[in-house]
Amino acid sequence: MRAPSRGGSPTWRNWAGNVGMRPVRTVAPSSTAALAEAVRRATEDGLPVKAAGTGHSFTTVAATEGVLLRPERLCGVRSIDRAAGSVTVAAGTPLWQLNETLAGEGLSLTNMGDIMEQTVAGAVSTGTHGTGRDSAGLAAQVVGLELVLADGSVLRCSPEENADVFAAARVGLGALGVISELTFVVEPLFLLTAREEPMPFRRVTEEFDQLAAENEHVEFYWFPHTEHCNTKRNNRSPGPPRPLPRVRGWVDDELLSNGVFRAVCALGRAVPGTVPGTARIAGRALSARSYTDVPHRVFTTPRRVRFLEMEYALPREAGMAALRELRALIERSDFRVSFPVEVRTAPADDITLSTASGRDSVYLAVHMYRGAPHEAYFTAAERIMTAHGGRPHWGKLHTRDATWLAEAYPRFGEFLALRDRLDPGRAFGNDYLRRVLGD
Repeated sequence: MRAPSRGGSPTWRNWAGNVGMRPVRTVAPSSTAALAEAVRRATEDGLPVKAAGTGHSFTTVAATEGVLLRPERLCGVRSIDRAAGSVTVAAGTPLWQLNETLAGEGLSLTNMGDIMEQTVAGAVSTGTHGTGRDSAGLAAQVVGLELVLADGSVLRCSPEENADVFAAARVGLGALGVISELTFVVEPLFLLTAREEPMPFRRVTEEFDQLAAENEHVEFYWFPHTEHCNTKRNNRSPGPPRPLPRVRGWVDDELLSNGVFRAVCALGRAVPGTVPGTARIAGRALSARSYTDVPHRVFTTPRRVRFLEMEYALPREAGMAALRELRALIERSDFRVSFPVEVRTAPADDITLSTASGRDSVYLAVHMYRGAPHEAYFTAAERIMTAHGGRPHWGKLHTRDATWLAEAYPRFGEFLALRDRLDPGRAFGNDYLRRVLGD
């Protein structure tokens, strides 16, 4: 990425620290009108323009050398329609703020990912998902959006209004325009009971189809170099609420999962030979727990240890075979992997470039501690994922290009045609979009 030779805004970096950019100027609009003016001015000046949220993408999807739009002032719930069961929210609103506001109003999203630091627009645009048997990712819960186009005009989209744009812009990668607001479907606040339980690798992989069928939300983490997995099953509960005791929650989620885990990862980065042994100790230390709380406190967990990640969505029937191949790969290699492999599910949706578009999916996510060598491991893992028909998460590291992706997505050409219509001058383009969408 080329930085301007003189002037320009300070360097911006993403959460993981692997992406940096120094735009010509940075703008933080506080309204749709101000956002539209910033986009129009960038186009008039011949500068590319991108919006970047809180930086939780590992790719350069939001990088620009032109005008960087920051989200912090385009924030907050704009309206709640209880009769329609929906909430309209400004694009820069963090998910934690949306969820806390909804809970205060006795409302909730149906499903969400496992962190709440992202902005709503960033999470939706890159296909952020959680895990669910029947309920899909965040973009599938969007029922309307407002899109600022390259000339500064504002386009409203829904299943009834500009439906072709709506189908694509929900996972639009920032390639069609800049989202200024989103409308989500919501429902009355409910309770979830989480049951977390250690389980051997062989058992969880053999019983995965049954676990996924019997539970509303199921996920598990496998610790490489071990037989140990930790499963999590979330199901709706009539109550009463029984949240994690404060001390137990702090010990498990802050001290062990963040503090001690960070120290273990740092040791593994410095002395890779220690990784298998510490992984076995960590796996044996897992214990079962159960709690009942409002959804956003069950779906999400604090993630303070910095890492790099690659994730692929595979056809549901291919998930466990691919995971077993990944395990065999690690066992016969000299890779030292201190981070667990995460496994989740999603039902098929109808979004043009959603990783679950048109098919039920299993997600396999591989991680490496920041600063540890990751390229060889990710390359080998990606080879397995693509051999099983996987599609890469748009916000996570991968090497796929437009030619390959056109074969993976039946509606890829539809998206490209829409992009040609809405942004023929590529005002919203960057190196990442040139790779994954072509020029």
